Amino acid sequence: MDNGKKIRRGSATRRLIQLYSALLYNAHLRGFVSGQIYRGAAKAACVPGLNCYSCPGATAACPLGAIQNALASTGHRAGWYVLGILLLYGVMLGRTVCGWLCPVGLVQELLHAIPTPKLQKTRFTRLLSGLKYAILAVFVVALPLWYGLRYDLPLPAFCKYICPAGTAEGAVGLLAHPANASFFGMLGLAFTRKFVILAGLGLACVFVYRAFCRFICPLGALYGLFNRFNVIGVKVDAGRCNGCGACVRACGMDVRRVGDRECINCGLCMDACNRGAISIKAGRIVLAAPEAGCAGEGPDAPRRRVRRARLLWAAALALLGLALLWFSVLDPSLGGDAPAPQSYESDAPVGNEVGQQLEDFTLQCYDGSAFTLSEQRGKVVVINFWATYCTPCKQELPYFSDLYTAHEGDIAMVAIHPSLITDDPEAYLADKGYAMPFATDGDDAVLNIVGGTGVYPQTVVLNRRGEVTYNEVGSVTAELLDALYEQASE
Repeated sequence: MDNGKKIRRGSATRRLIQLYSALLYNAHLRGFVSGQIYRGAAKAACVPGLNCYSCPGATAACPLGAIQNALASTGHRAGWYVLGILLLYGVMLGRTVCGWLCPVGLVQELLHAIPTPKLQKTRFTRLLSGLKYAILAVFVVALPLWYGLRYDLPLPAFCKYICPAGTAEGAVGLLAHPANASFFGMLGLAFTRKFVILAGLGLACVFVYRAFCRFICPLGALYGLFNRFNVIGVKVDAGRCNGCGACVRACGMDVRRVGDRECINCGLCMDACNRGAISIKAGRIVLAAPEAGCAGEGPDAPRRRVRRARLLWAAALALLGLALLWFSVLDPSLGGDAPAPQSYESDAPVGNEVGQQLEDFTLQCYDGSAFTLSEQRGKVVVINFWATYCTPCKQELPYFSDLYTAHEGDIAMVAIHPSLITDDPEAYLADKGYAMPFATDGDDAVLNIVGGTGVYPQTVVLNRRGEVTYNEVGSVTAELLDALYEQASE
């Protein structure tokens, strides 16, 4: 068999396994029909590859989202089960997950198959491959951990600011369903930024092999740390290898040697090696071998591999059939076929403490609009009390404006000046360009509703059900406002 045919055969098998994994991860086919995500008990577990929790078909959690939430919970509970699952995947598979079991990897390879000139790997791409380790350290570990310890709030930073899988599978996947048309009103600058990232990475993958996987993906960076001792992956027979480097030249990843932290264990190097020195093994069990076989194998080894492969495929197809049946039909947690309307009603008592509902009020804003609290259900509500004579108040107003702009459509905000006016607030605001509406609190009625004392600034945040999640006097930072918004959005 010529080398081209061997490569095509190996690639076809791997493509089938990638497609199988994508379908198994998203076996809740009912979600694509109803426009709802699956919320059953299986969502507490993680799949090995990158697959968004909010995809309508997703049956389990994404490992990146799970590890970020586990780190954000530090100080309350340890996410040992998440760490344990990731360690298990890492030790067993390493970056074999990237090469065989990740839907995002499959999409990248299909995009790269579009006939165009291709950018070849160089020293620069090898250097750029280190970027994903920085993203892992900052966006997956440091920021969630810092927000959890500093503000006691979850911030899945990679999911929020970067993840293209979340944009494509979660946001676009839900928005594509007519039942979720109302979600378009919640889109803001944050979605626009992430959609630009998604489009940019998709375009890059057409010209650069697995651009996201090589340069951005922190899950690949994490699994790469286990590649030196993973159980299942490519293995080199040192006795046959002559160090010619054909394997490294044939690889599209930025590897220095077979099996290093950039290797996705796809097996293309096995077909490129003319010494038959590379195979794919699970421990001592040979899963795929070069045409000449592995050293020490008997003449019936190829037949045993074929029988083993048939048994594995039979078991895998049976598992897929059961998963599709369970997650789309039998699971008791599944509701009716029609998506249940989201209810933002609350039975919390009226008051101004955390967990209570504020008394309703209406303010006439400077721009001519009216702000009625009860009409804001379904949105995160931020109320800021400020004054022209309060220097900290004026310093933090840009933070509120930026938050309002970033989440316009999903957030309701009003900045309230007290009835005691020493300067004209409208004149002060005339050239500032702040995005949110402003109003004056006649007779301090709203200040009394929130339990204010007249000490400024004061910030009140309500969740989508109108319940108070934050009510404090004192200055806020842009980071704290972001964290408060995320908390109230849950």
